[in-house]
Amino acid sequence: MEKQIQPIQSPAVTLGKERFLSLDIFRGLTVCLMIIVNSPGKGAALYPYLVHAKWFGFTLADLVFPSFLFAVGNAMSFSIRKNELQSSNAFLTKVLKRTLLVFLIGYLMYWFPFFYQQADGAWVFKPFSDTRVMGVLQRIALAYGCAALLVYYLSRNAVLWISAGILLLYWALLYWFGTPGEELTMSGNAIKRMDLFLLGESHLYKKDAIPFDPEGILSTLPAIVNVLLGYIAGIFIQQKGKTFECLTRLMIAGTILVTVALWWNLVFPISKKLWTSPFVLYTVGIDLLLLAVLIYFIEIRNVSRGVYFFTVFGKNPLFIYLLSELAYILLVLIKLPSGQSVFEWISKAIFQQITPGPFGSLLTGIWFMLMCWLAGWWLDKRKIYIRI
Repeated sequence: MEKQIQPIQSPAVTLGKERFLSLDIFRGLTVCLMIIVNSPGKGAALYPYLVHAKWFGFTLADLVFPSFLFAVGNAMSFSIRKNELQSSNAFLTKVLKRTLLVFLIGYLMYWFPFFYQQADGAWVFKPFSDTRVMGVLQRIALAYGCAALLVYYLSRNAVLWISAGILLLYWALLYWFGTPGEELTMSGNAIKRMDLFLLGESHLYKKDAIPFDPEGILSTLPAIVNVLLGYIAGIFIQQKGKTFECLTRLMIAGTILVTVALWWNLVFPISKKLWTSPFVLYTVGIDLLLLAVLIYFIEIRNVSRGVYFFTVFGKNPLFIYLLSELAYILLVLIKLPSGQSVFEWISKAIFQQITPGPFGSLLTGIWFMLMCWLAGWWLDKRKIYIRI
């Protein structure tokens, strides 16, 4: 008897008898890149495009997280019909439970392994006062919860207008509540001021120049739009199907959003850490263009080579991402007699010896990603799709 756990989304996105494998590939490609970006090798510099922009600007690494939110919206567009068959109370309960569960898992992941080693070698419990509250999974949870409520209760046109309103309002909020003259700096932006007021400095991300959370409370507001526009794109694909009209309109919309974002960038810079409004439009525009390419090759040209590799990630996306984060934490935490972590030793003693420099660092990330893929492959072979 096959062991089956409820999937996050169905293993293949469908509309009636149509199969949209390209959306699964898009989600899987995003998870694959997330793992590579989050687990770079040690002992050498990294390729610039695999490192997040320091403040303003854009790299390939900056595209990964907003694309995952866009994919969440895609999946939501296919599950909304099931939600319409539920009562309002049942739907609210479902959304609230999933939002709280994903948020809690993200919070515990940053707290993990709940202990830390002091200079004298003693292990002590990591107090709650030193834990980071916001983070990647927390933002996914909040963006999903807010977007689900909006698409359930409002029309598609209303969702589009609200998306535009959110981006304009966020632009205004950063200037209204930021330190005058320093509204877009790391020390004077409204995101940090709100997080300090609501959470306190001890609960912020501390691995940047100063305590500042790139997944702050206020900057989660425009991230909701990435989910909403992913939802709109998913609805559109369902309506138009595997047609050249669908591809053309996706490419036109993507080009328009990228163009508007670059124009807006002149007065409101693109920044992942601030999650600025033009950053949202820029990433959604690229996602639409990429989605059009995937639909063309996979749905219309029926290209199948390499497809299964990415569907493995797409079938258990949140679980594989969580597994990758926990595994990386453990490999960095466990020290060898030399004082190096296991992850650092693997990177320097193996991959940097094979190909020294940035490519060796990239190979380390690819190796780690493949280890996570094997875990996903094992789950898929046993038809285990874990719902988070």
